[in-house]
Amino acid sequence: MAEKDLQKLIDGCRKHDRQSQKLLYQRLYGFAMKICLRFAENRDEASEILNEGFFKVFTNIEKYDDQWPFKAWLGKIIYHASIDYYRANLKWSQMGRLEKTDDVLHQATIEHKLEYDDLLAIVQRLPPAYRIVFNLYAVDGYSHDEIAQMVGISAGTSRSNLHKARQKLQQMLSRPYSLIMLLISKNRAKSGKDGVLGRKFCAKWGKHG
Repeated sequence: MAEKDLQKLIDGCRKHDRQSQKLLYQRLYGFAMKICLRFAENRDEASEILNEGFFKVFTNIEKYDDQWPFKAWLGKIIYHASIDYYRANLKWSQMGRLEKTDDVLHQATIEHKLEYDDLLAIVQRLPPAYRIVFNLYAVDGYSHDEIAQMVGISAGTSRSNLHKARQKLQQMLSRPYSLIMLLISKNRAKSGKDGVLGRKFCAKWGKHG
């Protein structure tokens, strides 16, 4: 979307124009949904988070500073909507066990079939408490102290959840590091912008929290 057209929609939303709100939602739906899907267990949850996020966007759009990129401002609100959703619904002391995935992933062919959506589906199988910490640390690059403040847990709990998330992912992936590297390579080739996610993921994957 051209910056001029985007600004017109933003100005319309500031005037509470329903058509402007509808068009802004439609134009930025894909961008926001990609964020929600990484934190949600399924598309229904992602849609719920997305709608809550856009509601906050429209009710707080007067606070948006035109000097900053609108997508960055929107993304920040969507991130916080995702975190707020799980802070309201999670019970950190109760972790569900993952189902066995031997019938889903086949070692002989997985390296030829793994794509971004496949990895997303695997990450979505993590228990919510593990998934949110894994996303914030390994994908988005936040520190454990930052995650602790954002999510409402201790830094130690964040480190523990990250470690357990990695263990769960290793159980689901037959050869995790080589597969992740393959995914990152494909992701970078497809989109330089999405490659940012890959670089952060690569840098964090092999490190201890």
